[in-house]
Amino acid sequence: MATMAIATGMMAGQAASSSRAVRGRAETLAERNRRLYDEQRKARRGPALEVFFAKHIDNSRIVKANDPERQREMRSFTMAMSVLFMLVMVYVWQHFTAIEVGYHVESQKVQVEQLREQNRELRLSEAQLTDPGRIDRMAKQLGLDAPEPGQVVRPDGSDGSAPVMAQASAPTVPTY
Repeated sequence: MATMAIATGMMAGQAASSSRAVRGRAETLAERNRRLYDEQRKARRGPALEVFFAKHIDNSRIVKANDPERQREMRSFTMAMSVLFMLVMVYVWQHFTAIEVGYHVESQKVQVEQLREQNRELRLSEAQLTDPGRIDRMAKQLGLDAPEPGQVVRPDGSDGSAPVMAQASAPTVPTY
């Protein structure tokens, strides 16, 4: 129905164009547009009809053509993003490694301080245990007296009265 209205409007437009040729060129552009608008309005019945046709399109057989420019752009974009990702990952790895090393250094400092305190306590204990006055008191409690001459036997086989040659030995570093 809408097709018929458009077709009759076209036929009326063709008839009007032949009568226009007769009138000549005296008609202005604004008058011509106004006359065409009025003819179209007469051809329509009521408000403007809009006709929609459902058209099912099957694109399953269409094959997309490769675009080499787009492929090159995508490759360069992928490479740029990969490089950026790697740089960020290296930064993150360094940052977390620095944090981990910081924690390790702090734990080592705590351990060194504990070992220094333990070393100080052991030196104090050694000084108390090797005090000659303490050893002498303990010997007297056990009923021991000072040694008589000739009672002392040296492990190297020399007696205590013979002169002994002085010897130099390398100093040893005590380990605690």
